Amino acid sequence: MPLLRDYIAEHERAINFGGEAVRAIDRGDLARAGHLLAEMATELAAHWLGEETGLFRVMAREEMYAEHITPLVREHRELAELLATVDISSTDGQQAIREAVSDLYEHISKEEDGLFPASLTALDGDEWDASIDAWHDAHPGRHMIAG
Repeated sequence: MPLLRDYIAEHERAINFGGEAVRAIDRGDLARAGHLLAEMATELAAHWLGEETGLFRVMAREEMYAEHITPLVREHRELAELLATVDISSTDGQQAIREAVSDLYEHISKEEDGLFPASLTALDGDEWDASIDAWHDAHPGRHMIAG
């Protein structure tokens, strides 16, 4: 499914930005870390908007899926807040980033190993169309990966 493929690619980019930011922090290159965290935040903002207004919205119509989606959206908000406010010049801020990047792996696993596979059997054509339209709305000027 092209939409899921693109969401997985976005996950990979976000994790790469986060991992590189942690390595930059460890080297003491806070300017580079700050740049990478800004890139991560930009990547995730579009990603989350597409997920939440598309795939999550149509799946959350079923209570069984809504129970899993609600905490995922909360985790989106928490990470967005951290990325917007963290002071990476402080030891606490650096540790918060390390923990957030580690937690992001678990978050992604919930989506890629749980919600995404479930969507393959749960959604119909109109719901896929709505989910794909939401991705396009969240990524103006970008195209899905050619398959």
